[in-house]
Amino acid sequence: MAMEDFRFPKPLVAHEEQLDRLGFVVLPECIDERLLEKLIQKVEDLWEREDELAGSEFRLEENTRRLANLVNKSRLFDQVVLHGYSLALVHHILGEFKLSSLNARSANPMSASGQPLHCDGGFLPDQQGPLVANVVWCLDDFNIDNGTLRIVPGTHLSGTLPQGTLKNPETTHPDEELISAKAGSLIVINAHLWHSGMENRTQHPRRALHAYYCRRDQPQQQFQQRMLSPATQQEASELLRYILALDEMPVDAEIRHANSLSGFLK
Repeated sequence: MAMEDFRFPKPLVAHEEQLDRLGFVVLPECIDERLLEKLIQKVEDLWEREDELAGSEFRLEENTRRLANLVNKSRLFDQVVLHGYSLALVHHILGEFKLSSLNARSANPMSASGQPLHCDGGFLPDQQGPLVANVVWCLDDFNIDNGTLRIVPGTHLSGTLPQGTLKNPETTHPDEELISAKAGSLIVINAHLWHSGMENRTQHPRRALHAYYCRRDQPQQQFQQRMLSPATQQEASELLRYILALDEMPVDAEIRHANSLSGFLK
């Protein structure tokens, strides 16, 4: 079985070209309003229910709320990891791929929630090309005041990591851009692009889902065969089983529990 066995929308050439050249593309307000409301309610319910344990399956981050392993926590999140157009763009970046993890991140109000510039997983592309891609689901508006994403266009082609190149990856980069996107938008990123979240200087949280995908020969950040309950695995559709790699031999790093954590969280 391969991605070609499933039908996905054909990406616009302009979106593919922007991903190739700049490393990111914003898909404005493409989440149905009712789905957006349900996703916000669900993550807020989970944050309240999990309390201090929220995000503990992954790594905690100062001045933020985190959630992890979301595929296991509601069938609602199937619609996130299986969003057809974003999957088509991820396929353009990676070729054959699988879900690496599905997490949520909320930058706390009036907090130092900014991150250093990083590449997801701390990875560089190999001879076969990119290893990772990220689809950010904007549950709130992303703007210059509330902790939006900053990116340095084209750096996915640099073959370098910001930590090994910049004196201080937390400071302003002369070529950086701040993304502006309305709630309900998607931001598709070649995750080798230098990027980071900014500080939230407003009175409201800035919430997002991060559907993180890896090339199919790479280890999942959160090994789905181990982390999903038997009930969740049994209920998964054929496409979801394929995207989660539930029916194939794990790669060595997944067997050894040596999965990547993050580009900057340790």
